[in-house]
Amino acid sequence: MKKFFLLTAMFFSFAGYSQFHIGAKAGANMNKLDGQAFDDGFEFGYQLGGFVYFNLTDFIGLQGEVLFNQTNTKLSNDYRDVFDNVFKKDKTLNYVSVPVLLRLNSEGLITIVTGPQFSFLANTDHSVSQNGKKLFKNTDFSFVAGAEVNIRPLTLYARYVWGFSDVSNFGDKANSQQIQAGLGLRLF
Repeated sequence: MKKFFLLTAMFFSFAGYSQFHIGAKAGANMNKLDGQAFDDGFEFGYQLGGFVYFNLTDFIGLQGEVLFNQTNTKLSNDYRDVFDNVFKKDKTLNYVSVPVLLRLNSEGLITIVTGPQFSFLANTDHSVSQNGKKLFKNTDFSFVAGAEVNIRPLTLYARYVWGFSDVSNFGDKANSQQIQAGLGLRLF
């Protein structure tokens, strides 16, 4: 029990140190899957989760996040005849995304963030007709670039996410793209 209290005290003293910050964020996604089997248009979704970042200097920092991302897409009309009787045309994919970002101008009014993002399909237990699990792979690897406007303790952010992984298990290759915008709240 003493070890638990000691670790808790160490965590809060470290978290109180000005270079270590924790917060929560929520926002909207506009997503699309590039591929012949999918519509070209962006579809709305949402994201929510938390972040932690550590400033190495006032200019450079590292940020890790865990986000729940809802990605919505539609099968294109080319595949409609094949899938109409088995699948719904609209698909909702829920991902747990983990971006690891480099922060430039970390404590300034405008911060630039960039880095890789790893995403894992969270609703793989649904049946094929509910989610289309057999149509989509379980992981996605992406690159994130964006900017934040810091009005402490609030942060407004906008990002673009380029997917490098093929997320489709049928037909042609499909890569994800997202435009993200939202609000973060730095707790300390």
